[in-house]
Amino acid sequence: MIKEDKILVELKNVSKTFKLFQRPTNTLKEKIIGFFTGQKKTKLEALKNISFSIKKGEFFGIIGHNGSGKSTLLSIISKSIEPDKGGEVMLDAKFLKLSLGMGFNKQLTARQNVMLNGSILGLRLKEIEQIIPELFQFAGLEKFKDTPIKFFSKGMVNRLGFAIGIYAKAELILLDEFIGGVGDENFKAKADKAFDEMVLKGRTIIFVSHSLGLVKKYCNRVLVLHEGEMVGIFEPKEAIEIYKEKTKNQ
Repeated sequence: MIKEDKILVELKNVSKTFKLFQRPTNTLKEKIIGFFTGQKKTKLEALKNISFSIKKGEFFGIIGHNGSGKSTLLSIISKSIEPDKGGEVMLDAKFLKLSLGMGFNKQLTARQNVMLNGSILGLRLKEIEQIIPELFQFAGLEKFKDTPIKFFSKGMVNRLGFAIGIYAKAELILLDEFIGGVGDENFKAKADKAFDEMVLKGRTIIFVSHSLGLVKKYCNRVLVLHEGEMVGIFEPKEAIEIYKEKTKNQ
């Protein structure tokens, strides 16, 4: 993959601290009781002073053990959550975030969800209508395009999400444990081929995964996180060795 000089993503001094009650306060009653009884809060430092940039055309991996801050970091990049004060996030591209069981509106039909996701990506309705037949054929869901997502199996949801990723025109794609495990073996083979031919071409990818084989296969550079801290950015082989060393006793 040819990398360009244009920077699409840049983080400077990004930290994220969550404030947690020492015991659950799920209801309004519990919160009121906590207020009057002086219930203490604890702090969870999910990320600590993260800085890096990603250039157009890169396939950038993020690895680390469970709880290292990978998903939090991806949420900050996508601006789903804000970093702590003083952290800066620059995102200069239309993006699509894909994860297994991605957040579809379960009350809407598959077609309506495709329309919604396409509109968010800036596609005109006419453009979306043009790709819908091919998209559903690829996903093997032609008979279910007008079925509400709430009636879909997990595999059907994953196939639909993957198909949207294939046909989307987003310049930047955020993948959260998304490659592999999508559908049965026949669909997986088709998905792998389509990913290589359609997604990688001209896209910038940020890939969060525990699959070290896929990290080694696809990534140009890999960020290793450990307990919310940035160990460094390395070539895939070195990153995997460092990750394994860090997680030996986890």
